This record gives sequence, structure tokens and C-alpha cells, in this order.
Amino acid sequence: MATIEQRILKVNGIELSVHMAGPADGPAVWLLHGFPECWYSWRHQTAMLAANGYRVHAPEMRGYGRSSAPEAPEQYDILTLCADIQGAMDLLGQTQVAMVGHDWGALVAWHLALLEPERITALCCMSVPYAGRPKVPPIHKMRELFADRFHYIVYFQEIGSAERELEADIARTLRLVMHGLSSNTASGEGLIQDKPADSGWLEGLQDPGEPPAWCPPEAFAVYLESFQRSGFHGPLNWYRNFERNWERTEHLAGKTVDQPTLFVIGDRDQVGQLEAHTIKRMPSVVPKVVQHVIPDCGHWVQTEKPEPVNELLFSFLQEHFSA
Repeated sequence: MATIEQRILKVNGIELSVHMAGPADGPAVWLLHGFPECWYSWRHQTAMLAANGYRVHAPEMRGYGRSSAPEAPEQYDILTLCADIQGAMDLLGQTQVAMVGHDWGALVAWHLALLEPERITALCCMSVPYAGRPKVPPIHKMRELFADRFHYIVYFQEIGSAERELEADIARTLRLVMHGLSSNTASGEGLIQDKPADSGWLEGLQDPGEPPAWCPPEAFAVYLESFQRSGFHGPLNWYRNFERNWERTEHLAGKTVDQPTLFVIGDRDQVGQLEAHTIKRMPSVVPKVVQHVIPDCGHWVQTEKPEPVNELLFSFLQEHFSA
């Protein structure tokens, strides 16, 4: 593993914890994690990129780990999350960067590409696609479609219920979520299930007792420490801003992501399967996108299948953002 330096950057009214590796004068690459993950989910990419001359920045996103975790949900809208990274780029004097994101980190990366078309010259998003600003806030459709059935995002909207469930046993929660969205999850045993609307997110799932093989004990300990420190309130607040996100991004309606873009997804990604229509429409909004599907892979693509992801990412950066 590359030598990693952890710094606390005071940006956008918060303290942002950023883990850095690689030569200080190397081309800057940002790695944005999703939910419920931590900066260490990029350990394989950090080592590879740093060894090849890139300067890697893996933040603990707002609400996670050692970064600030404001209480109010409105402190987590998409433009505020983007401003954290923009502020860090400003502070570090970065004028050209490559942005990489997974899950919620991908959504931040997509919007950063729209907001910073000159500064972000190459983009890689994993698991969560983009096809433009929706006509209405997505949460409205979710509530309509799942009025009498469970949907985890609808469930996350109420402050307190999800926090109590997920924080009751953090290690168990992480094991269930990791296994529940992995490639080896049997049909009907994943996190996205058809069940009554008043269910809990993890209700009915059997604790496997240990994390998946792709998250060995030393890695799991980093995840666990992160959530024991921060809890789940901040991360869940990201989900409580669909309406606010839509309201605040009106100026981005109709804009395209024009940077060279790599999109990577696992063929067994349950989250990606819900976004099949968005993936189909993506080239109309991201004209320079190149898409790759990783076989026998679930949602946690960069940790489940680090070798093919590293090959794709390195080749892409060599072509569009060379060290």
C-alpha cells in the first residue's frame, strides 16, 4: 500500500478529512466514496494510481468518519457536497483534475463535471449513471410507486427510524449491506426486496457473521471505525435532499457532460438494475461516455473486482489524463 497522508482541510464551512498518496506534483485524481462506504473502499485504486505517478485524494465525504457531520439535513444537498470538493481543489491550487466516484460519490462527480467543465478534464463514474436533471424530484415518483410497498429511499426520509435501525449494531449493519449488494447474493436475499411498507431496511436478513471475502478483517476494521465515529445520521441526510437537489440544480437543466467519461458497473449490481433506463439514456447527455460491465460483480465494483477496475481506470487516465 502506498504511503498515505491524512489532512484536515477547512473548506465550505466544515472540516474535510482527505487521505492523500502519490507524488505531490503528480496529476490530481479524486476518489469519492458512496454509502455506506469510507475512503478505504478505494485502497486498491489508491495504491495503483500512486505507484503510477498520480497524486490521489480520497476524502471522507461530509458526514463520514473524521469529516464534519452537520445535524441539519439541508446541509447535505448536492451543490453543498460539490462545494466541499471544489473548496478543497481551490485550497490545493488544482486547475486540472480527474474525478472518480462510486455510488453517491458518482452523483457528486457527475455534478462536479457539470459545474467545473474546465477544471475536471476526465471523469469516471461507477454504479450510478446520469441522464440529466429529471423533470420532477425523483422522491415524488418513489413515494407514488411505493405507497404500499417498502422502498429503502422512502424509508430513509424519516429522521430517526433508519438511524436507530442501522446504529443498533453497526458491525452487523455493515456485514448485511456488504453481502446484500455483493455478486454472490442469492436471488431474493439482497437488500432490495419486495416487502411491506412498514418494514425495516435490514428486516428479514440473516447476519452472515463475517464480511465478504473482498473486505478482509483489516479493511472491515477501517469501515467499522469510520461509522462508529460518525454514525449514520450524516450519511442518511444525503438521501433527504432529493427535492432540494432538484430545486437547486435548475440552472443545470439541459446541460451535457462533455468530458471524456468512463462508466463502470457490475453485471449483478442491484442498484444498477434499478437504473437500467437511465443507463440506456446516458449517451444522449454524456456524449463521450465509454461503458464497461464487469462480469460476476455486484454493487461494490472497485473492491469486489479491483483488478479489472484498475486496468480500465489506468488505461482511461493514460489516454485522457496522463501522468
